[in-house]
Amino acid sequence: MAANLDFSERITRAQVHMQELGVDLLLVTPSADLRYLIGYNAIPLERLTALVIAPHAEPFLIVPKLEVSTAKASPFGGLGWKVIGWSESENPYELIGSRSGFTHGRIAVDNHMWAERVLTITEKFPESNIELAAPIINAIRVVKTPAELDHLRVAAAAIDRVHAQVPNLLRVGRTEEEVGRDIADLILAEGHTRVDFVIVASGPNGASPHHELSSRVIQMGDPVVVDIGGTMPSGYCSDCTRTYSMGDPGGDYLERYAALQVAQELSTQAVSHGAISHDIDAAGRNSLAEHGLNEYFIHRTGHGIGLETHEEPYIGENNSTVIENNMVFSIEPGFYIEGVHGARIEDIVICTPSGPESINKQTRDLVVVQG
Repeated sequence: MAANLDFSERITRAQVHMQELGVDLLLVTPSADLRYLIGYNAIPLERLTALVIAPHAEPFLIVPKLEVSTAKASPFGGLGWKVIGWSESENPYELIGSRSGFTHGRIAVDNHMWAERVLTITEKFPESNIELAAPIINAIRVVKTPAELDHLRVAAAAIDRVHAQVPNLLRVGRTEEEVGRDIADLILAEGHTRVDFVIVASGPNGASPHHELSSRVIQMGDPVVVDIGGTMPSGYCSDCTRTYSMGDPGGDYLERYAALQVAQELSTQAVSHGAISHDIDAAGRNSLAEHGLNEYFIHRTGHGIGLETHEEPYIGENNSTVIENNMVFSIEPGFYIEGVHGARIEDIVICTPSGPESINKQTRDLVVVQG
């Protein structure tokens, strides 16, 4: 995770955005946002944990008393700001008000805050307006620091090492579940601390972008879409999709896959500082349309990645986000023909001053497995 100096700077930047937007109080509960701002990987419990930030005051952390030692051992404990433990006989929401001096105004809450907490805040501060904190926090998180970029490169290299071993796991007669279990073991063996997802979609199951592992037996001629990712010790995520084939998948499939390769490359090359999200999406989507595949590309081109697998910025048809240097996101067009087959090619791409950097290095060619 980031050094304490980085966390302090992130808090300061959040306070600046609050001032610019006229927000009076920012409350962040256990989530990727909390980890990003102060490095505290708090467990979501029924007892309230909340980072409390005002524009012109030192932030403080409200935690259950039984979590005080854990909170102080986190990077937040080294920042010199207060960790306030509350007992079972206290109301933590009243502590937020009394400790911050806040009575009414605009309160921004993290996007993943539980609804019961939001409703309780509304009851505690009835003269206040509750809004989402995304305009404050996402504005900081969306552009990665050099350290974050390095964490993401390490994550990409780890998942690449897994994909390099996938052909050894794919065999006619094995089930998707069997292959998926082996892939999950490799994700951990290659340095991840957690397996976030494993998709092994064979034959007609490849037409479902978020297919769940099944007992389907892999057969000769099957294309197999493998989408995998995990979380590294740094807290940063990997995500990469490659498509394999058990022997010859047929001429129609090969033509479609070749068109997909071109589309993925076109969207990747459209990445630059100042580019618009929907234009990056259109570069690949329009190319697929030339091959009659546009109706089978049924999702957006990509999503940001960092402490979460899916975060800002999103790359899609109706998204007008202006891309900046050091934004990181997937480029993953695909085609999905129900009942027949599908394919997807996914790389994580960094927007750099010299152009797009694909940090996944495994071949994007269809990998043909014999047997």
